[in-house]
Amino acid sequence: MSNILTVSDIMRDPEVDAFVRQGNEYLGSMGYTEHGLRHLKVVADRGRHIMTELGFSQREIELTCIAAYLHDVGNVINRVGHSQSGAILAFHILNRLGMPLNEIAIVMGAIGNHDESVGTPVNSVAAALILADKSDVHRRRVRNQDAATFDIHDRVNYAVEESHLQVDGKQRTVTMELTIDIKICPVMEYFEIFLTRMLLCRRAAEFLQATFGLIINEARLL
Repeated sequence: MSNILTVSDIMRDPEVDAFVRQGNEYLGSMGYTEHGLRHLKVVADRGRHIMTELGFSQREIELTCIAAYLHDVGNVINRVGHSQSGAILAFHILNRLGMPLNEIAIVMGAIGNHDESVGTPVNSVAAALILADKSDVHRRRVRNQDAATFDIHDRVNYAVEESHLQVDGKQRTVTMELTIDIKICPVMEYFEIFLTRMLLCRRAAEFLQATFGLIINEARLL
């Protein structure tokens, strides 16, 4: 029997909770930034904001939040290929919970395409997920407490003092606004590791018939 699932149902599911927590712990042991409950809630909230402001239906908004909350579940298996393994795990979770197969397919496509190394905005949910996920750059994601041992990912995230995603439904613009402490990380270092992500964000915004913008320290770069 099909069920009208909400993101609240997903957040209460013990299997999802266990996989997310354990996957985040695994990444921490390898030195990765935080990919836990905080990140998932931020991405879900931003995904909801994007889809709401751009005028999508309530169900599309809810599917975006569900995809956002599940998008990193594949980290419990391995960081490599986590978007594809996460999509497969999401199928089993959502099928068990009774979601209609056509909705499962949308969520699976979004999760399987959120990583910049292999992803592309295949549907509106995927496009919103990409924008919401890549905009969560902030020093609170850095788990390494020893600044002397920061790698470039730690430096870039730690340098970001403010991170906002502005969506203008009338102008159909999605703008990432960052405040970066350039004493910690020059802007060029940000682009060294995030250029591919920003290009994917531009493609995602275009899929939503919007324009992507990037502002760093009040200077528009895209």
